[in-house]
Amino acid sequence: MPTIEGAGVHLKRAFGFNQVPELDPFLLLDDFHSKKPEEYLMGFPWHPHRGIETITYVLHGEVEHGDSMGNSGVIEAGDVQWMTAGSGIIHQEMPKGEKSGLMWGFQLWANLPASHKMMEPRYQEIKSNRIPEIFMGKGLKVRVICGEVLGMEGPVREIVTSPEYLDVTVPVGETFSHLTVPGHTVFAYVIEGRGYFDRERDPYAFEVGGGRYFDLTEECLVGPENLVLYGDGDTVEVTAGDRNVRFLLVSGKPIGEPVAWYGPIVMNTQEELRVAFEEYNKGTFIKHPGRL
Repeated sequence: MPTIEGAGVHLKRAFGFNQVPELDPFLLLDDFHSKKPEEYLMGFPWHPHRGIETITYVLHGEVEHGDSMGNSGVIEAGDVQWMTAGSGIIHQEMPKGEKSGLMWGFQLWANLPASHKMMEPRYQEIKSNRIPEIFMGKGLKVRVICGEVLGMEGPVREIVTSPEYLDVTVPVGETFSHLTVPGHTVFAYVIEGRGYFDRERDPYAFEVGGGRYFDLTEECLVGPENLVLYGDGDTVEVTAGDRNVRFLLVSGKPIGEPVAWYGPIVMNTQEELRVAFEEYNKGTFIKHPGRL
């Protein structure tokens, strides 16, 4: 869904508020992809977060960031910032494109359980050269941001919902197979190309969104800017179609708690939301001062 956020950033929302709690523990996935600087340069000025984690992954361009405690830095192409807002942080994110103008990245929001919503904030700043790339033969490649593939563990660790976050590229004619944890939420978001995300390739076995309900000739090929939400199981299997397919594969343990969500703050009750915004207005929002 085309959306404008921050001070005027044009992006596409793969899922968000209306899908809660279908993708528990995940709350939102935004795809910001543009060659027009006027669609992203105004960025996301100072705003608070509490009760969640924001995961920013940049493919092209860079994102300058800073926070109310004096931290600052740049998320460059291939980098990941896994920010645990916990009890609260006020920060800003300002995208900058390549020389060609291209800016492309993703931001995923993951919820925190009640037991961790007021934890001390932290960053896990991961530079591209720290993210393992596994080459599985014949051009099949996996970047392991969080989780484990073939015994190789990603650099983002100690996350309460036990997530996996993989960037997978499958060449034409090849198949990627990956074990998942039964009971975990698992989804794929297609970045480029087309692939079969249903092992049986049965067009009647799943619901199709995007206004294609009456397209009775629809193939099982899934292309860019489409999201696949898996049912419960223990294996994901993806086969590239008539071109290489690249996708994000994300999974995590559902929290199963009430969600009270307003803007950049996600708590368990409306009263907790009210307290958070009162504290923000009074200047008492930050509970753990100092550098992250």
